[in-house]
This record gives sequence, C-alpha cells and structure tokens, in this order.
Amino acid sequence: MIDWSVLDRVRVVDDEHLDFPTPEPARRALDATVIAPLAHLGVLEIQGSDAARFLQGQTSAQVDLADGDFAPLTCFCSVKGRVLANAQLLRRGEQTYWLILSRDLVTPLAEHLGKFAPFYQASLTPRDDIALLGLIGQEAPALAEARLDMVPPAIWHQVAHEETLVLRHPGPRPRLLLALPEAALADTWRTLGAQAQPVGNAIWRLHDIQAGLAWLGAEQADAYLPQMINWEALGGISFKKGCYTGQEVVARAHFRGQVKKRLVRAQLEGDRLPAPGSAVEDAAGKSLGDVLSAELDAYGQPEVLAVLSTKEDLGPLSVAGQPLKRLKLPYPIERLDPEALADKG
Repeated sequence: MIDWSVLDRVRVVDDEHLDFPTPEPARRALDATVIAPLAHLGVLEIQGSDAARFLQGQTSAQVDLADGDFAPLTCFCSVKGRVLANAQLLRRGEQTYWLILSRDLVTPLAEHLGKFAPFYQASLTPRDDIALLGLIGQEAPALAEARLDMVPPAIWHQVAHEETLVLRHPGPRPRLLLALPEAALADTWRTLGAQAQPVGNAIWRLHDIQAGLAWLGAEQADAYLPQMINWEALGGISFKKGCYTGQEVVARAHFRGQVKKRLVRAQLEGDRLPAPGSAVEDAAGKSLGDVLSAELDAYGQPEVLAVLSTKEDLGPLSVAGQPLKRLKLPYPIERLDPEALADKG
C-alpha cells in the first residue's frame, strides 16, 4: 500500500479518502490548478507472452487497440453479463498491460482472472508500488509539460517519460492522471505542488461524476450490465471483437434494446452525502434505482451518479429525503465504438 504520509499536510481519512486543509477545494478546482492523491484507484498488472491473448478472452475491449498510445476503457463481466469490474486498459511494455480501476476491486479481479490464467503464459500482479495522482485545471496540461517534460495526450490516450505515465481523462476541466513509482511520489508532488494546490481525492471523484463516469467498487460488483453504467456510450465496449466472458448477454442487451436502467447524473437539494447504494425513491417511497457515487460540489450540494429506471415519467424523486434534480450528461446515450476513439488520436 502506498505511504501517502510523505505528502505535506495530508490527512488520511481512511484507506481510500485523503484530504488537505485547503479551503473550499471544489471551488478552487474551478479557477486554479489542483493536485490530488488518487488513493481510491489502483493498478493491476498482466504480464507475459500470452497476456494479450489472455485479456482478449476476458475483457470488453479490443486488446490490440491498447497500443501504448490509445488506452481504452474496458470491463470484465460474469457469464450473466454483469460487470465485475470496470477499468482503463493500457499497454505498459512489450508483454505488459495495466488496468486502472477502483482499488478495492484490484484483488477481487485478480482472483477472478486467476482462475483462467493457468491456461496462459500470463501472470497477475497488484502493483501496490505505483502511486496515482490527479491534476485538474485549465493550466494542468501546461504544468505537466513544463514540470515533467511531457506533452499531455488526447482523452483516453497515454504518454510516458522514463517511469512516469500520463493519461488524460474527460471532465469539466482538463484532467491528467499520473502513474509513477512510489519512490518518486514525494519529489513529483513537490515539483507539481509548486504551482498546483493540494486537494483531497474527493475532488477527482466529483469531476468523475460531472463527466458521467462511474467506477464501480467492491459493493457494486456483479450488479449491473455494462450499458447500465453507460459504458458503451463512453467507448468501453467493442462490438467488433470476438467472444469474451459475458459477451452474448451484453450484445443481446444492446441489439435488442433490453436495458431497463441507465446511469444518470443528478444533484440533491440538501447538504447530506448519501452512501453508495442509497435508494432513489419515488413519491410513494418505491425504489427506482440506487446511488453509485456522490460528492459535494463547489456550492456544498451533493452531486450524484445513480442507476435509474428508464421509464419516462417517474415523477418526483428523492434520496434519503433530499429531492433529486436530474442534470444533463456530457455525452449522448448512443454507442461509441472504441475503434473510432483510437482513430481520432
């Protein structure tokens, strides 16, 4: 596990939540460049001469698209097509791939995939020695270029310099995810922190919510079809590749339009953060969906991602007594082929 205590003034709330005494961090992320330790995310490495072939049979991504430039979204499903984990897939070397996903799913996914690994020349290793940092802000790309000597890539692409990797994620402000050896964490933090204000990883989570991007955790595994978290609208499913575990169910749901719940973005009228799994209820108290993630925005109100019934007229909705107002997603709910994203460079 990463020793985050090397970061100046860091407060460890728990294993997945870090904070700093920075006033109004969500507001600062609107106007300034901020840096956050992404303690809630982790890295799983797949390495070996059969690594690509092994992954091809398990993941929704077309593995050969992960070429050291494009780093597609992906997911791993049960035989019933439910998402066991969703991740970003990137190629880290000749026979080495990394998955970036929720930290509490790294070990469960490794154990699941480990059932198939003996049939391939491939090994699975949780990379507890890799630290992940997030840069957010209009000047974040320029800061990375000036301080790290790296020209930031396009969204869902990667660039590497020595042992540091930079990925670009979508959001209301430019966002860069840095992956680096733990031994370089303190120096890199100081280098970037000279021009970026430290904030807790809740701010990165908030920008994920605003990007309509849900990272499932251990409590949410094996509960949703990929389409229920809008994964095909984000380019996380290749419908042009061959079979993988759960592929038939995922394809059938897509081509027959059998998705009865979808990821929505919303704001709650209140100031209490609902726990993941909290019910979204109608006026009669009937559950029509549940909350996946929630964080306070720059005005102190909870913004949430929830999986909700696709029925058109649901009437007034609430979460834990707080009225829910739906917000617009930053992308259309339609199929986006990862092959097209890769071509855009």
